[in-house]
Amino acid sequence: MGHTLAEKIIAAHVAGGEGDDAEVWPGDLVEVAVDVVLSNDITAPIAIREFEKLGVERVFDPDRVVMVADHFAPNKDIKSAEQCACMRRFARAQGLLHYFDVGRMGIEHVLLPEQGLVVPGDVVVGADSHTCTYGALGAFATGQGSTDIAVAMATGCIWMRVPETIRVVYHGQLQPWVGGKDLILYTIGQIGVSGALYKAIEFAGPVVDGLSMAGRFTMANMAIEAGGKAGLFAVDETTRAYLASLQVASLQVASLQEASLQVASLQVASGQVGRLADLQTRTLADLLPDDDAAYAQVIEIDVGEIEPQVAFPHLPENVRPVSQAGDVRIDQVVIGSCTNGRLEDLRVAAEVLRGRRVHPDVRCIVIPGSQQVYLDALREGLIEAFVEAGAAVSTPTCGPCLGGHMGVLAAGERAVSTTNRNFRGRMGHPESEVYLVGPAVAAASAVAGRIAHPRDL
Repeated sequence: MGHTLAEKIIAAHVAGGEGDDAEVWPGDLVEVAVDVVLSNDITAPIAIREFEKLGVERVFDPDRVVMVADHFAPNKDIKSAEQCACMRRFARAQGLLHYFDVGRMGIEHVLLPEQGLVVPGDVVVGADSHTCTYGALGAFATGQGSTDIAVAMATGCIWMRVPETIRVVYHGQLQPWVGGKDLILYTIGQIGVSGALYKAIEFAGPVVDGLSMAGRFTMANMAIEAGGKAGLFAVDETTRAYLASLQVASLQVASLQEASLQVASLQVASGQVGRLADLQTRTLADLLPDDDAAYAQVIEIDVGEIEPQVAFPHLPENVRPVSQAGDVRIDQVVIGSCTNGRLEDLRVAAEVLRGRRVHPDVRCIVIPGSQQVYLDALREGLIEAFVEAGAAVSTPTCGPCLGGHMGVLAAGERAVSTTNRNFRGRMGHPESEVYLVGPAVAAASAVAGRIAHPRDL
């Protein structure tokens, strides 16, 4: 019997195992070597305190421990300043090579792939539930608590129970304005927020084959909203083209049947070259599920009838087609986050907003996912389109997504948002409401003053 992609990646990282001969099955408890350990300005200070209790002087590898100041940064108050100062001091003391502060940082799950810090076949753990985003690159990436992250920083290892895998196969032709956000919202609506509890999700099928990396990042990002341990995409030409476009790696592979993944070069603008050896040891077979893999469940979805989706309060599973949203008047729109803050997302939003004005009763906030995304959007004229439409454009930050700053809601207010969660009080007052959508519906809603399909304009 063959193995799923999650099982193959975990097996290749079993600490003290037999390398290519290692084999794991769902339910096995294993110790796993990690490639990247991530934390941010909320979770890092807790992990640092626990790390210090271990009595370990140095992290296991300063090139593989990544810290990003993105949740309450730029600092909104004294407490958030102290959180970032704690992380900053630790990063300097440990000589971390990948510490990202204001002016150089971005939203962590946009930033790390952009910087080439995650590559196909990696095991990544992060003190943030949306670490599963990196599954878009064919990595096994999952969130953990800060105490576990402290141990990972010290040892380079974690333990886990090997998850079962659900395979979701998408067929058909996408309708206009339907993207990765709509596919994942629809899927969560079908299986529920506990439908993939402690399971990996493999996204597959002809529709996925044609999906952009931005769409894949969005879908992997929200695997956790279905309870998933991880969300993964097999490595294909789209993955390799994305890596090459970042000048992270030039992957020269003649076809998907070729046995090896040959890496010609690994160059990142900042000079990071530490991941080359990892890629050189991984073959295409390592980054694809076996044809005879055993799945806990296989779900087939015809996308032809899926229109842009809206997740109503207060769960991501409360999904309706936008045509059935009704007359929902709104106060705020947020376009950005680790779910939909990439350049492609901003292009879609700008296409809708260009030449139009944000409704006078609506505050529209646009947050590029990283400094690079911001710069690219500026060069393309997207920022100008947003400002001329009456939107506010922010420096990269998680800010409003978690109700932290840059867009907190008052009692009774409603927000349409491209973020990933709409739990009660998630974006501010417990009596506020958050409606999750893709960037096209978000931009159209900003103009209409209510939840709207772009064609309504």
